[in-house]
Amino acid sequence: MPADQDPIDDYRYDATRKNIPPAALASQGRVCEIPRQRYHYDPHLPPILRFDETGESDRLPELLQEATRRKLTPEEADILAGALRNHQPWLEWAGKREKSWFDVDTVALHIHERVSARAIMQVAARQDVQRSLWADPEQDYHEAVQFYRHDVDWANRLVLGDSLAVMNSLAKREDLAGKVQMIYVDPPYGINHRSNFQPFVRNRNVTDREADLTRESEMVKAYRDTWMLGIHTYLAYLRDRLTIARDLLSDSGSIFIQIGDENIHSVRYVMDDVFGKDNFIAEIKFKTTSNRTSEFVPTVFDSILFYSKDRISLKYHSLFLSKDFENVTEDSYSCVEEYPNLWRRLTRHEKDNPKLSESIGPLFGLSDLTSSHEYNREPFTWFNRPFGTKRRYWSTSHDRLSRLGQANRLCDANGTLRYKRFFRDTNAFALSNVWNDIGSGSRTEERTYAVQTNTKVIQRCMLMTTDPGDLVLDPTCGSGTTAYVAEQWGRRWITIDTSRVAVALARQRILTAKFDYYKTEDGSNTVGTDNFRYKTVPHITLGGIANNVALDPIFAKWEPILDEKLNGLNDALSLVDDELRTALLSKLEAKRRKRPRRDYPITEADERRWRLPKERWEHWEVPFDADPDYPDILKERLEAYCEVWRGKMDEVNACIAANADQEVLVDQPEVERGITRVSGPFTVEAVQPAEESLDPESPIGGAPDELDAFSDNGAFNADEPYNAESFRDTMIRLLRNDGVRFEGNHVAKFTRLEPLTDGTILHAEGEWDSDDPDNPRLVAVSLGPQYGPITAKQVEDSLWTASRSGYDTIVFAGHSFDGPAQAAIQADPNPRVRAHMTQISPDVAMTDLLKESRDSQLFTVSGLPRTKLERLESDEYTVEMEGVDIYDPVKNTIVSENANGVAAWFLDSDYDGRTFCTTQAFFPDSNAWDRLKRSLKSVVDADAFDAFGGTKSLPFPAGQHKRVAVKVIDPRGNEVMKIHSLEDSATW
Repeated sequence: MPADQDPIDDYRYDATRKNIPPAALASQGRVCEIPRQRYHYDPHLPPILRFDETGESDRLPELLQEATRRKLTPEEADILAGALRNHQPWLEWAGKREKSWFDVDTVALHIHERVSARAIMQVAARQDVQRSLWADPEQDYHEAVQFYRHDVDWANRLVLGDSLAVMNSLAKREDLAGKVQMIYVDPPYGINHRSNFQPFVRNRNVTDREADLTRESEMVKAYRDTWMLGIHTYLAYLRDRLTIARDLLSDSGSIFIQIGDENIHSVRYVMDDVFGKDNFIAEIKFKTTSNRTSEFVPTVFDSILFYSKDRISLKYHSLFLSKDFENVTEDSYSCVEEYPNLWRRLTRHEKDNPKLSESIGPLFGLSDLTSSHEYNREPFTWFNRPFGTKRRYWSTSHDRLSRLGQANRLCDANGTLRYKRFFRDTNAFALSNVWNDIGSGSRTEERTYAVQTNTKVIQRCMLMTTDPGDLVLDPTCGSGTTAYVAEQWGRRWITIDTSRVAVALARQRILTAKFDYYKTEDGSNTVGTDNFRYKTVPHITLGGIANNVALDPIFAKWEPILDEKLNGLNDALSLVDDELRTALLSKLEAKRRKRPRRDYPITEADERRWRLPKERWEHWEVPFDADPDYPDILKERLEAYCEVWRGKMDEVNACIAANADQEVLVDQPEVERGITRVSGPFTVEAVQPAEESLDPESPIGGAPDELDAFSDNGAFNADEPYNAESFRDTMIRLLRNDGVRFEGNHVAKFTRLEPLTDGTILHAEGEWDSDDPDNPRLVAVSLGPQYGPITAKQVEDSLWTASRSGYDTIVFAGHSFDGPAQAAIQADPNPRVRAHMTQISPDVAMTDLLKESRDSQLFTVSGLPRTKLERLESDEYTVEMEGVDIYDPVKNTIVSENANGVAAWFLDSDYDGRTFCTTQAFFPDSNAWDRLKRSLKSVVDADAFDAFGGTKSLPFPAGQHKRVAVKVIDPRGNEVMKIHSLEDSATW
């Protein structure tokens, strides 16, 4: 490690991204309106998958039956002929034939949080922290509210929202179409609510009990969108997302979709539809951790479908595994070279024990020297005999074949010339499409999610198809495995999920991770394309030897010396009399009689040793071991010849090794010792819900849709705008009947509550039931989206409108509230209007998923974190998190959770009112920071890490903005936020 190198570091990227709105500033700037985007399905299907778009093939049975009774009319005959012409196999599901397009809202994304592990480590080490650690552009106000207009430094992205809308936003608002290098998709394998949706951050054991069903409205919608019509909506769900994914991919990009055997056949047809059959690359099988129970054959493999955007342009790196004798099979390395230029096939016993065979001599396999490509068919002479190609062509020229022969790489295998491919030509072999070594590796990984993917699976896919600095996308985040692997290998990443639980788990996993620091070519921490230093391994190939002209001088040097030694050897051979020749042959026959041929065959070495030629040896006939009965002069000259031969081959092999091709091991970059790498800065983002109203000011307005599940032409469309007006009317009716529950179970009822139709941001007005009828308190109601949170923009716009309209109270009723919205309500910016956050019971949207519907209170005022800000004698401050009052969607009430019961809590010690920048991160009663604690024990005091597992912050100084924000993540992944002004803190 260089002397000036920080022992804690992260990677930065020479890439930029658009300045999307910070959630708290969203209402102060303008996001350019982009209409709903229409995506057309690719009509140019490959012939084998072509389907009859006219539907005339459905009339085939009727027309054939008519043809048996009467002569068909010319029109009917044309229909029949056309239908038969187009009658090719295809995969069809409800809605596929009827619609050739789908529409998607072009939503805006908001930054809710900036996270930097390095900043948190510097706070723990009591070092000054710069905002650049969070990749915060620190724009002035005028520039900051010009959303999507400026390029800022790259920060990775964790996005909460529907993947369809988010991917469309990335493509259309941020111009990322054609810029993503790899997409990894891990969709639900089958129709199983339990395995697909985990409701708690700390508990991945999910059952089918109603209490374990997710209560997130967005997740309920996702489940319905995926499985409303079973496999039909599942395939439509996939095809729509894959269509946008294809737009996002670069021409050299790849997509991997992980799937089980239940639906792989259907999913592959969908992939063929979207990407084209010609862009199918491979189906990868990987071994899972354990056998899945089955009535019949246990399932131990899952699959990955690997497709390219454009096969010709595909970026691909071969991966290699270390070669061992376990890789030796009868078909791969079935021969052994006992002596130089002397070989035989392995016996049955040796094939079962290839490691023992290596002690006899180097193992090798026989490779073909011919191909079907037209080149040269002329016989090639070697070993003093001609070899033909048997109606094929030599794969290289005669000169190159001669070079292979002089390098001892040719052999006569039953009359066919073969190339000797030695086991030790490389220490690695290419990874195939069957990954047997995956299951065992996953046992060492800590699992936090119900359907967590093995890191090794995604790692291999990523390393095969991307370079450092490339952009990777995962629209199915889950526990964040793709983001974790991308962070590990220096790739930029964007990951998306509809579940708050998934986002909470991914945030913790990435934030607390530690990685090796891989050396870059320029020594900096800025990662660009292909700038890691990698280990390499030599790979000796047929082409490498055949084209190695550096061998020719070696051959020219040693050839006359070998000829001289051979002549001397043949002179000594002439001294052998017939009696000795007969005695040597008798030894050969004795071996033939005494040993079974299968296990102890007569080898070429035996033949050369005991069957002496009548006149002379050629170079390829010389024995390399002498019989004890040889005359002394013959022994001496044979040893002299062998010594020269070995000298030649040592020099030849050294030249081959020095000029061998080098296989780059992209999974083995060089590691810089002494540096602990943490995750780079990333943002936590969410979707600004689309405004579906006829009036652009309302987040939920709009005309009623048709109630049928199909459009006029019979096509089901899961992505039509939801019936927002019907949702509004239902919520107002329920709110009028049930009222609002406040702390202490006090329920405030309405004497009246009526919808507003004047097109404002407010949706209803009424009066509380009061003991003072002469002074009624006017109440305004602002409803959140049917699927999505209430945002800061909606809060600020509603408060302004309510104040101008003379309301005393405003009730915000939503399924959830994002952090800045909570902060805006807590700030109480308008003293004339009292604001309440009211949680809508998720049971309202889950009647079809619950066995029993409750008639209990449906609207409950949300709770807040219970935190205490304390000023210390040193003029520093601490925050203690005492607990949180959270909404329990199962019990439909506010419950008080103690501090150790929350999933996580975070502190921004200098909150700027725009974006929450995490300076301290706490995971009570967990060992989340243990790995970094061990690695950084010489840099960060262990007590600081212990504090990160507790409920009281480390001391911090007052910042520029004199505000502290505390964010708490409840067990279901929901966040609540509270802001403290340092000027109001208790003094010591």
